[in-house]
Amino acid sequence: MAEETESGGRVASLLSPFLPGPATSRFLVVGLGNPGPEYLWTPHNAGFMAIDRIAQQEGVAVQNRRCRAVTATCRMAGREVVLAKPETFMNLSGLAVAALVREFEADPARDLLVIQDELDLTLGTFKIRERGSPAGHNGARSVTGALGSEEWLRLRIGVGLDLPPEAVAAGVRRPGRDYLLSPMRKADLAVLDEVLDRVSTAVRRILELGPAAAMNEFNRRERNSPAEE
Repeated sequence: MAEETESGGRVASLLSPFLPGPATSRFLVVGLGNPGPEYLWTPHNAGFMAIDRIAQQEGVAVQNRRCRAVTATCRMAGREVVLAKPETFMNLSGLAVAALVREFEADPARDLLVIQDELDLTLGTFKIRERGSPAGHNGARSVTGALGSEEWLRLRIGVGLDLPPEAVAAGVRRPGRDYLLSPMRKADLAVLDEVLDRVSTAVRRILELGPAAAMNEFNRRERNSPAEE
């Protein structure tokens, strides 16, 4: 994967709390991942899978190329929504996100949701957060760098393995880069498949009621993770 850092201008830092944008503005839902068939079913592409699931349910195809991403437009909860998958590779995701923000004159603090994979959450769970540090996720770090702010909404899909306590006590290391870029097992894909339906519902709830209500509903459903923050 590309390891370069972003260049060029940054979107101004926006520190206001998330408030639903006007119904006439477009809402950006960007899933992070890597383009190419070799990455299609890898844990690192959970964000891409989420976008594909939403698009499938909305009856649109994510195939229009703009702003260094493939996109589709649909209407959800009364809002015009742009679904996007950056084509920049994970570590340069911010270039596409910033370009989309500029193209649609979006406010990252109100009109943007980024969906990403999260090793620190167990497979089968997800969490919604309104802001925060990238916590080691290169795609999230790229988005924060390009926007110049941590004030953007993210939905983190758990892809971590649920190691038993005895394994942790024995010093078994949690999976890292090789795991994230390797095809998932069928059993794990089946678990993720069910999660993607919940993620799709959560995105609609965010659009309908705002992130606070969605967090209250969905974060409570998910199992707690010791590495939540």
